[in-house]
Amino acid sequence: MDAYERITRNAAEVVTEEEVETLAEDPDGKRAYVGYEPSGVLHIGHLLTANKLIDLQQCGFEVVVLLADVHASLNDKGTFEEIRDTAEQMKEQFLAYGLEEANTEFVLGSSYQLDEDYELDLHSLQVGTTLKRAQRAMAELQGDDTAKVSHVVYPLMQALDIEYLDVDLAVGGMDQRKVHMLAREELPELGYDAPTCLHTPIVGDLETGEGKMSSSTGTTISMEDSTAELEEKVNAAFCPPTADPEGDLVNPVLEIFRYHVFPRFDEVVVERPDEYGGDLVYGSYDALEADLESGELHPADAKSALAASLDELIAPGRERLRELRG
Repeated sequence: MDAYERITRNAAEVVTEEEVETLAEDPDGKRAYVGYEPSGVLHIGHLLTANKLIDLQQCGFEVVVLLADVHASLNDKGTFEEIRDTAEQMKEQFLAYGLEEANTEFVLGSSYQLDEDYELDLHSLQVGTTLKRAQRAMAELQGDDTAKVSHVVYPLMQALDIEYLDVDLAVGGMDQRKVHMLAREELPELGYDAPTCLHTPIVGDLETGEGKMSSSTGTTISMEDSTAELEEKVNAAFCPPTADPEGDLVNPVLEIFRYHVFPRFDEVVVERPDEYGGDLVYGSYDALEADLESGELHPADAKSALAASLDELIAPGRERLRELRG
């Protein structure tokens, strides 16, 4: 697999392909970033973008992880002391999950977002961006929340972060696409380059295959799940014997194999008793998907292998959380 293939594998979108191809020609020393609002325990959404950061490190990129304490404050997530304690815990979880400490820079947003130059640029963005345009880039509000001024400032800061972190590639889930497009439109107005962007997919809801997996509703998988909890959640997951269920549904079990397991393991072993055909060994996602489609691989056996793989992936982070909590 060459650098371009590794950088773009499992990406839902790159903007633009030509720009990413240029980065792939000489990736050593290039910088990529993802921003996370400190929110507690890492869940499967965090880990999907972390998998991409690991891909980028393997290509020679330096990785910047923004722990956005000011953003969290704008979202009313606690005092700065509480938010920064959470940020430190998240840092330890990312390292336990597999980010290379020597090639990962963890940055608190408050280390530069309160500086005069940043504030003046933010004011310039506020002057140059219509309220309607900023609202289009806002994250969806939960429940009956009413938009506040801070919610509109939030995406403008996200756009400006890309310049101030001095990165070559901005990474995020597809839910960050509107912010990245805002950055590509507005940063050149301040004299800065339009950022190159890579967007990872959103995994479907584990129980239903609808929409996206959420840490606030329904069932999600997190780094604090025990082995037994993981098995219970995965065994209850929606897993029809196809990668393409009818309607707008997806198969979340296959999605997790594709986006989480196979990028991190050379092979996956599905353990089965001899009377049911014995173990199956897969060196690629496509082979596992094909066997599920053909009936060679039963959904229950796929779930069992998925739970075991996820348990191996999150075990170091789970243990680090226990140490941090005493």
